[in-house]
Parts: sequence; structure tokens; C-alpha cells
Amino acid sequence: MSTKDNKDIKIVAVVGMSGSGKSTAIEYLTARGIPKVYFGGVIYKAMEEAGIPRTEDGESEKKFREEIRQKEGKDFVVLRAIQEAKNLIAAGQKRIVLDGVYSWTEYKILRKEWPTEMTVVAITVPKALRRKRLAERPDRPFDAQAAAERDRSEIENLEKGGPIAIADYYVDNSGTIPEFHENFAKVMREIGFIE
Repeated sequence: MSTKDNKDIKIVAVVGMSGSGKSTAIEYLTARGIPKVYFGGVIYKAMEEAGIPRTEDGESEKKFREEIRQKEGKDFVVLRAIQEAKNLIAAGQKRIVLDGVYSWTEYKILRKEWPTEMTVVAITVPKALRRKRLAERPDRPFDAQAAAERDRSEIENLEKGGPIAIADYYVDNSGTIPEFHENFAKVMREIGFIE
């Protein structure tokens, strides 16, 4: 079934810099029964197939993510993620959230695949607050230097800025989680993704 002919399909790609609150936004949707396609899961599966263990600090994943895109092409992850989404659609899903769209290449491929079905929503937070949250998070915290290096790497090596810059909507996440949920839900209702 081609999604290009199906007006009922809606896909949301959540983008943002590390520590912006993408996971919080995605959890808000998955808690409502909306399935996600996790781009990082494609990387984890490929690492497992290659016999490369994941490290607690995330360095093995970061290195592999960059190397696999250089070796296999910048479309390595997105093509597999598209197939996962198509499988969900074939199984009857009408709403899907994409978790982990990183690069401009990925954005262009997704936009070509779903020109009207996909909405890109960027989660934004002032850099100082984002860095503070990264330092305080329980899972893989980053100090200021590690956070700055991650930002640089994602912008320079993974073209992460493009999808954020061209997003269809921006949701501020500089307040409390309930405030963020309210702001995010408002956009989701506006595009008809949730009721």
C-alpha cells in the first residue's frame, strides 16, 4: 500500500538537539498508543549484527553511527526506518512518530517519501538550560564539555541542524513538563495527530 495515496496517514518527526526534550515528547505520544519508529534502534540492531557492544557512555554508538553512514551511505538508517514505518502502516496504523531523524539527507528522503503526510516538530530549549538538563539527567549525563562536543559532532558530522531549521512547528520546552505537554499537545491537535 502506498502512503502517497492515503490521506489518513499522519507521521510526526520529532527533532531537536540533545537534551531538548525529544524523548519526553515522544513518550507523550507513545503513552497514547501511537507507535514510534526509533532510528537509534536501527543503529543498535546494526551494531548487534556487527558484534559491536554498546558502551554506557554512548561512545560506541556515536562512533558506529557516524562510521556506518560514511560506509553504507547517509541514507543507511532512514531507508530502514521508512520500511519499519511502512510495515506499521500495512498493519493498519494511521499515526506514527519518528524518533531520531538527525540529518538533512534523512529529512529530504522522508519528505520525498511522505510529502504531505509528514510534519516535522522541533523541540527547542535555550542552550544553557539544555546543557543543565543534560548534566542532571540520570541516564548518560553529559558535563558541559561533553555536551558541547556532542553538539559540534551532531551539527558537523550528522547535519543535525537542517531538519531543526526547516521544521514545520517549534515547541518551547523551557518550562515544566506539564507546561511542555500542554504546548506539545496543542500542536499535535492543530495538525490532527491527536484529539
